[in-house]
Amino acid sequence: MRKIKSWTRYVVRLARSRADSGMTTSEYAVGTIAACAFAAVLYKVVTSAAVMSQLQSLLKGALDAKF
Repeated sequence: MRKIKSWTRYVVRLARSRADSGMTTSEYAVGTIAACAFAAVLYKVVTSAAVMSQLQSLLKGALDAKF
């Protein structure tokens, strides 16, 4: 009887630990849409005039640095 109880506890623990081990298809879809939206916003920010001028000045300063 002890072995059965021990085995049952082991199986229950194993099942609980694997309950949330992965995402479902709908979670993948929502995650993909969120990643695409974030990429679009990031692209718009990086290609804006203010950011482009700051990046250009940063690169120009790095390339003109004296060693």
